[in-house]
Amino acid sequence: MKALLGSGGIRTEERRILYQNLMTENFDDCKRVIFVPFASNDYDGYTTRMQEFTEDLGYELIGLHEFEDPLSAIEAMDGIYVGGGNTWLLVKELHEQSLIEPIREAVLERDVPYAGISAGANVACPSMQTTNDMAITMVPSFDTFGIVPFQINPHYHPGGIWYREDEEGAIVQHFGETRERRINEFHQMNDTPVIGLYEGSFLRCTDNNYELVGNKAAVIRKGEETITYDPGIILRNDLTTA
Repeated sequence: MKALLGSGGIRTEERRILYQNLMTENFDDCKRVIFVPFASNDYDGYTTRMQEFTEDLGYELIGLHEFEDPLSAIEAMDGIYVGGGNTWLLVKELHEQSLIEPIREAVLERDVPYAGISAGANVACPSMQTTNDMAITMVPSFDTFGIVPFQINPHYHPGGIWYREDEEGAIVQHFGETRERRINEFHQMNDTPVIGLYEGSFLRCTDNNYELVGNKAAVIRKGEETITYDPGIILRNDLTTA
């Protein structure tokens, strides 16, 4: 299994270069990569933007929605890239088009390289339950690809949020729930460990090893203290260090 799972937050030049290098490496043997734009309502516009962003990376990116038979398209492609956006929209469409099992089989059984950013990283997990997104639509099931055996929380940040009320205002604290608190709520009903990916961080996945690249990540287990790791660490399936 070969996959690249990222949090997003690649708006700085340094992070964009890292993203492009990692994508080139992940799809190094691919000529045609299918792009899954279902986390957005604008499939054409989203696909075009990603084609422009990846046009010099050595492979052709083709929107899945452009095919009359998406199952045949997945079988014919050399790689799969699932874009970010709203996880609820994405999961709804994946289930309604019966794409969960075919994509899982492509990645785990045929070794088709997979890349997922933000929502695309969420759906690589056993379920979508550690998404941050608004529940803007109903999904048939929370179940997702299960390419990795743990949960991912993209856009993770430690502690609370401080914000400026206006351009000249004072910086004040927002007292809402932290990401860690929300993940602890997930663990009230579930035992699966969670890795919170900071902005600009990626997991480079090869078989059962997961290398953290780009930025930090927090590993949160039920009933245990959160552990924060720096880039370069290699994790196992249970999110312990290799």
